[in-house]
Amino acid sequence: MPIQTLESYDISEDRGFLCGYDAAAVELFGDWKVAQEVAMSLPQMLTTGKVRALLERNLPKIIESDLAELSDSQARAAMVHYSFMVQSYVWGEAEASAVLPEALARPMCALADRLGQQPLLPYSGYVLDNWALHDTAGPIDLSNIYVLQNFLGGQDENWFILVHVAIEARAGAALARMKAVIDGAESGNIAEVTTLLNEIAVVWSDLKDIFDRMPERCDPYVYFERVRPYIHGWKDNPALPGGILYEGVEAHGGKAQSYRGQTGSQSSIVPSMDALLGIGHAADPMKAYLDELHIYRPPGHRRFIDDLRSESRLRDFVIKSSDAELSRAYNANVQAVADFRSRHLEYAASYINKQSRNAAGNDTEVGTGGTPFMKYLKKHRDETQANLVAVE
Repeated sequence: MPIQTLESYDISEDRGFLCGYDAAAVELFGDWKVAQEVAMSLPQMLTTGKVRALLERNLPKIIESDLAELSDSQARAAMVHYSFMVQSYVWGEAEASAVLPEALARPMCALADRLGQQPLLPYSGYVLDNWALHDTAGPIDLSNIYVLQNFLGGQDENWFILVHVAIEARAGAALARMKAVIDGAESGNIAEVTTLLNEIAVVWSDLKDIFDRMPERCDPYVYFERVRPYIHGWKDNPALPGGILYEGVEAHGGKAQSYRGQTGSQSSIVPSMDALLGIGHAADPMKAYLDELHIYRPPGHRRFIDDLRSESRLRDFVIKSSDAELSRAYNANVQAVADFRSRHLEYAASYINKQSRNAAGNDTEVGTGGTPFMKYLKKHRDETQANLVAVE
């Protein structure tokens, strides 16, 4: 399908894939407000070791029909709060829970169905819809953003989320140029495409600079012990081999369900670049896993990636043109994505793989999505670099 306006995909140039509304200004009401207040108390509840009893005691009974009362932004806000409570119920005590009580299961599944997502914490709930500005007239950068919903809270958890928020915001400038790149390649305008690709490469340099700041306020040990445990899913996770039973959800027919955990791989930035640049990856478990994650993205973002993939002829255009400046501009972007993947690989090693404790459900060899990652992250980085074109 031809590329549409950014707004039709719920994307903007100044916010990228981040929510386009002021999440801090979204007001819930009635039982939804009660549930929000319970969720905002998670940092106090989780330290007791009895978070399940506290959630069961305090949560209101919300049924699927209650969703009709919510606007889209209210439904997304409720999804953030419920998904954090779901993760806390499952992972917040010494042993993982294979049963999700009805007071959590039914609203969670109803919200996920309405928003076209899966009924657990997605990247959109963890990052895209879970931030706000200190100064609403100021920039969306690390000096002016804060997290709305936490698990335990604290600098390391907040910084981990906020670095991703800042990356998503800056990426909007690259996303906004992708349609023009595709149109320029279609019309054979070498000069325009070269200029646009050079501008996108500058954005990617900024993205890596933001990513490089992760260690400033997010310590690898604290991340592994106090941040990561709550964002796992229950597919391919040995702590929950049979998945989770969502009590009272008729659509599941009484069967346990398995879903992938929240991960930065659910971000749509790199897949959008792969689609634009024509970068592909050979079949391996990581590729199958990344393909599976597509359904975990918000529907508009999935459509954007799909449309880019079907419409972009950029790589063929670059190769056929034999233009040195165009080829260099294209290669600058391929290398930028490879460098970003290299930094991700380094963080995966220091923040996860090199940590000594290997607790059930928090394996140092397996990502939060449930897949061995070190070997395949390196492979995908190398495959990205293999897409560099010859410059004559």
